[in-house]
Amino acid sequence: MLCGMSDPLAPLMELGGVAEAAKRAQDAVFAVHRLPANLRGGSATAAEASVRAARASAALDGADPELPDDGSVTDPVLAGSLRVAEATESLLPTWRRAPLQVLARMHVLAAADLTDDPNALGRPRTTDGSGEAGDSGGTAQRLELLAQLVTGATAVPGPVVTAVVHGELLALRPFGSADGVLARAAARLAMIATGLDPKALTVPEVACFRRQRRYEEAARAFASGEPDGVRQWLLFCCESFEAGAREAKSIADAATP
Repeated sequence: MLCGMSDPLAPLMELGGVAEAAKRAQDAVFAVHRLPANLRGGSATAAEASVRAARASAALDGADPELPDDGSVTDPVLAGSLRVAEATESLLPTWRRAPLQVLARMHVLAAADLTDDPNALGRPRTTDGSGEAGDSGGTAQRLELLAQLVTGATAVPGPVVTAVVHGELLALRPFGSADGVLARAAARLAMIATGLDPKALTVPEVACFRRQRRYEEAARAFASGEPDGVRQWLLFCCESFEAGAREAKSIADAATP
């Protein structure tokens, strides 16, 4: 879907309803930042949002999202998702200038309990899934293009950039393990870095989990590269940002005395 034009995402804003949906998403997220609990700093609400996001993301990949009472997480997908969530703030500065390094680091965190081969961690796959060597559909090139977008090669609004980061990584499955968790964590970094959600207060991951069938259908539509499919994904993501803002409001309301 990405190409080498001056602003490769600019045409997406011409797809029916996308510009309007992105504006609604931005307005909903910005409103959350003005809630009293978040105006006071928002660290507690952001921490709760981060945990909810990690649990929902793990559940989308088939994990049990429940946290044990004793705090000992044994589900490998959930454990990895929580590790990535904990590292998000520290990874943000590098994400802004070298996102591929961050993707590699997040894969190490997310997939540490999913493979017995430490050499597989943090290394994009070089097979097409059949075991044959090669660059599986231009994965490396598309990752480079994605990195260019993250580091400023586009001027489209944050909701659209975030949706493309999310959709591209789901489509590419660049590492072959923990790719869903990785895609959603990268989208979370994109939300922060683009200014869509600078305090990471919202939880669109919960909306994706509650609408998992639509989420998966929209992701497949995006991967097709067809304009209608890309539009379907962008609109779904914008809806999820709005729903994630409602989840954030519930968190803020609970934190307000």
